[in-house]
Amino acid sequence: MGGAVSAGEDNDELIDHLKAAQYIRSELVERAFRAVDRADYYLEEFKENAYKDLAWKHGNIHLSAPCIYSEVMEALDLQPGLSFLNLGSGTGYLSSMVGLILGPFGVNHGVELHSDVTEYAKQKLDFFIRTSDSFDKFDFCEPSFVTGNCLEISPGCSQYDRVYCGAGVQKQHEGYMKSLLKVGGVLVMPLEEKPCQSESGESRLVQLPPLAVRSLQDLARIAIRGTIKKVIHQEAVNKNGNGLKNTPRFKRRRVRRRRMETIVFLDKEVFASQISNSSDDTSCRDLEDERQEEEVTTPPDTKPEPPVNFLREKVLSLPLPDPLKYYLLYYREK
Repeated sequence: MGGAVSAGEDNDELIDHLKAAQYIRSELVERAFRAVDRADYYLEEFKENAYKDLAWKHGNIHLSAPCIYSEVMEALDLQPGLSFLNLGSGTGYLSSMVGLILGPFGVNHGVELHSDVTEYAKQKLDFFIRTSDSFDKFDFCEPSFVTGNCLEISPGCSQYDRVYCGAGVQKQHEGYMKSLLKVGGVLVMPLEEKPCQSESGESRLVQLPPLAVRSLQDLARIAIRGTIKKVIHQEAVNKNGNGLKNTPRFKRRRVRRRRMETIVFLDKEVFASQISNSSDDTSCRDLEDERQEEEVTTPPDTKPEPPVNFLREKVLSLPLPDPLKYYLLYYREK
């Protein structure tokens, strides 16, 4: 399912297409999509298809089409501090994007039927935290994944502000899904009238993690990182003025005047002459100067430098013991 938008060359181009097609409409959702590279959730041998607007399935691993995820993210109307339950959390791609919006004081739980997919999601989450620079641009609500049948969640579990179910839900289970919501919550799911066959196996209640209770150390880390971000922002404001980037300067295209050759026919004879405007500089030296100027002003065809992780650079420059620096950086590799 999918194929509503053109394929992109990279993650940003895919998001550009989704935005142009009005699947992504809010800035909050756009920022989350750009921060998580879809290709990171593919197996290596299938990554060439990561930026196509198509679903992908390999064994039990499944990713919905980008246009579906963007519609879901918009429909959930996410805000910082909310609680979210992802039924059929799969690779954790959606849960990671949601976590970027919920912030450190939200709740982000996922239930997945297949244990191998749960382990896959945990590996991808660990990779995102350790390697992605986007992690430092947001206050992240880390997802928690458990294995189990989403129709067998323990009645004692808490209700949620937002619930998403990616699989088709039978009509008789609609009430059960609504029971997972708090009053005024939002439930997003495909509702099917036809019955579906469930997998056989021992039935057991799914125990979800308790609502997040932050330790004093976690609260301190969140507060310190937040303070450092404010310092970085203030430094940018003082340097650039209002924190705005300088307006990009566009190179004015220089029009090159060319010699004009005129051929005049008189009777049966041909006369050729060159006519040039008096304001034109027809010297070879001018043409050579123009060529050299273009060579100087045209940037070389090289890849742009990777963006600087200002938070990481600032933390590493602080006069703190190395273990504390590593703690503030979540022991990340990059």
